[in-house]
Amino acid sequence: MKKVELLAPAGNIEKMEMAFHYGADAVFLGGKAFNLRAGSNNFSDEELTKTVEYAHSLGKKVYVTLNVIPHNEELEDLPEYVKFLESIHVDGVIVADLGVFQIVKENSNLSISVSTQASNTNWVSVKAWRDMGARRVVLAREISLENIKEIRAKVPDIEIEVFIHGAMCMSISGRCLLSNYMTGRDANRGDCAQSCRWRYSVVEEKRPGEYMPVFEDDHGTFIFSSKDLCTIRMIDDILEAGVDSLKIEGRMKGIYYVANVVKTYREAIDKYYAGNYSFEEKWIKELESTSHRLYTEGFYHGRPGAEAQNYNDRNSYSQTHQLVAKVIDKIGDNQYVLAIRNRLETGEELEVVTPKYDPRKIKLPVMTLIGKNGHEEETTVANPNSTVRITLDENMEVLDMIRRYKEES
Repeated sequence: MKKVELLAPAGNIEKMEMAFHYGADAVFLGGKAFNLRAGSNNFSDEELTKTVEYAHSLGKKVYVTLNVIPHNEELEDLPEYVKFLESIHVDGVIVADLGVFQIVKENSNLSISVSTQASNTNWVSVKAWRDMGARRVVLAREISLENIKEIRAKVPDIEIEVFIHGAMCMSISGRCLLSNYMTGRDANRGDCAQSCRWRYSVVEEKRPGEYMPVFEDDHGTFIFSSKDLCTIRMIDDILEAGVDSLKIEGRMKGIYYVANVVKTYREAIDKYYAGNYSFEEKWIKELESTSHRLYTEGFYHGRPGAEAQNYNDRNSYSQTHQLVAKVIDKIGDNQYVLAIRNRLETGEELEVVTPKYDPRKIKLPVMTLIGKNGHEEETTVANPNSTVRITLDENMEVLDMIRRYKEES
């Protein structure tokens, strides 16, 4: 049985490393141009080269996003960039625009994935892309599980990729002009201001002179703001639909989000292929530990109703846990060097998060603060961006994380 690919977002090198460490089979990322995440750090040409080499040394894959919707003046440098990507052996590119697709075809033999921005929701359009030379189609989020099965049955000789987790757009696969109209920031060039998340006062005209508020209270309405996608409860159904790649959204999210979401879906997928699949409630709890809005299963069961919208606050993220440290070196005899992300005090009850095991509780010991000049001193308090060494009777590896429970999510 061919196993599905677990595809994770990588907004920078650190996120890429964490994605692979916690079980991703591949990452998608952007270079400094032609991709739809202008706010992400993205990858320089040198970083792209090193990333591909690193991924291939692990037996993993790297896909580069070329999913901008360009105007004429933006196409001049694209052919050379495409040739560069082929020269460093990226595993494929993700394309939304037919002109970009043509340039990739004319200047390389790169594998092409058709982006979700191309809004593919039926088998005829998927077949058309296959006939033009696409290897994979990333289906629109606005598609049901039954439609995915029909596409798979009618176009068996192309790879299908679907989103399984992360933020969703109120527009059709992100093809939205709200941000551009209201702020001058173009979502189709990677600079969305998320205007749909703002507070609005929305009314529906009932008859002349009378107006009816739409999902509105004293705080306004967030009718345009979607809940976040989460499919962990139905991941077996998605796998049985015959898809080839499961995609996690979130190149702008932090390393804790990337690591823990990958870890959770990795465990569920592996359990499915082991033949003893059953849903585990702990998976939902782990996904709730990361920054998220309320969850929905999106369009997989058909057109979602009003319950799929987020009516709270544009910043109504919640999470039950907070990343406090990352292991950056293991020096034997249960000694570890930690990069501190949030303030820590000796004696705190924390949890170790590793790729292979459920989170394990620890009590933070006295730390040795390592100064930039190499000076070391014992401490009971560590501040963000500092480096400490600890001795802990716990088996950890480089890139493992330490987290704390948050009293208020």
